[in-house]
Amino acid sequence: MTALSRRPAPRILRALPQRLTPRTLRGRLSLVALTTAALLMLVLTVAFNSVAGHRLQHQADDELRTRAAAVATTVDTGGPAVRVLETSHDALLDTNAWIYDGRRLLEGPPGDGPVNRVADALAARSGQHCVTADLHGPLRLCSQPVPGGRSAATVVTALDLSPYRSSAHTLLMGSLALDAIMLACAYGLTRLAVGRALRPVRTMTEQAALWSAVASGERFGGMRQPAELAALGASLDSILDRIRSVLRHERQLTGELSHELRTPLSRIVAELDWWRTRPRTADQTRATHQIIGDAAESMRTICDTLLADAREDTPTAPGSAEVLPTLHRLVELLHVPSHLTVVVDGPPLTAGVPPARLERIVSPLLTNACRYARTTVTLRAHRAPDGLRLDVLDDGPGVPPAFIGQLFEPGRRANPGDGHTGAGLGLPLARRLARSAGGEVSYDPGHTPGAQFVITLPTG
Repeated sequence: MTALSRRPAPRILRALPQRLTPRTLRGRLSLVALTTAALLMLVLTVAFNSVAGHRLQHQADDELRTRAAAVATTVDTGGPAVRVLETSHDALLDTNAWIYDGRRLLEGPPGDGPVNRVADALAARSGQHCVTADLHGPLRLCSQPVPGGRSAATVVTALDLSPYRSSAHTLLMGSLALDAIMLACAYGLTRLAVGRALRPVRTMTEQAALWSAVASGERFGGMRQPAELAALGASLDSILDRIRSVLRHERQLTGELSHELRTPLSRIVAELDWWRTRPRTADQTRATHQIIGDAAESMRTICDTLLADAREDTPTAPGSAEVLPTLHRLVELLHVPSHLTVVVDGPPLTAGVPPARLERIVSPLLTNACRYARTTVTLRAHRAPDGLRLDVLDDGPGVPPAFIGQLFEPGRRANPGDGHTGAGLGLPLARRLARSAGGEVSYDPGHTPGAQFVITLPTG
């Protein structure tokens, strides 16, 4: 039991500093400021009291030398022996002064106590010396040779240091009290200053919690802040821009997938409904399975193509596609009307993109042309000076001139109430896929009547 009870002790001791450390940045900065101020105050207090103690001791020594000089005036060293003159200050010799002729005591306080022995030791040391002795209280004794004359005389004076030490103790207590007041003021002012400095951060946090990551156009950089927080705001704005860009990209990819998968999914649903409502022969069932399988394969190809294009770190897959077979396959998959004409001028053409990507580029343009055409749709492919060119033409109403500038913006339609379904994502997708392959999709406003879209791609 004793061994088990001792095991948690180190863990508890390790956890104590974590519990004592403030959890808020304001508290931690205040603690750092308090610790720094306490160390500085400690150094200053020690230095101040050390200087004050030396100063008080110097004053005591000056007082002793002054007394020794006064006593020396009563000593006659002109004769063959040292002689003490009678003066009105003889009472002083009985308390705190000794007069020596060499090592022989001439005058001094009566008795043979420890103070007298310290005075004798000082007199035995020739020259000027001072010592401190704790004899029933702190005493300071100094020896002073009497100048002039033929005989060597020494005066030793003593001074009680209790008043000086009391003054030093008072200074120490006063400095400690002043340190405590200064530390309390420093801690309070630091908390106040840090709180005011961090107020913009709290405001930024509260505002960020209220903003929508995508819909909101608010920015941290537009606020009036200190330089450090302005830099932080700029970094947060950059992060928000990237988040918004990623979210927009994901929404765009989701819309494009749903837009492109709608056609093959509709074919699967239609074939299943038709197969359920009418009896089918074995050959018709096999044909239905083939159509459903082709539509499912088309959906898989669409997903692979769009997901590969959506990955920024994935390079465009190399490959080439024979234009005419790819266009005929696309016409079969889309079940476009019979009034579509596919024209390939010149020798067989090869596009510098994989067949699946070529289908995804042409498919939205061809679907739109078949949707709005009155009588004819023409899909023409021919060689151009800068590569391969495909023209998609129809004799429909065309694009309103006021809407041409918004034609390739995601989610925009010239007339949402025209009775045709669509999300306005096909044309932007076609242009994005073409540009990622080094090509372009554009609209020719000079073609009348109807609309003409031009696809340019590198040759294979």
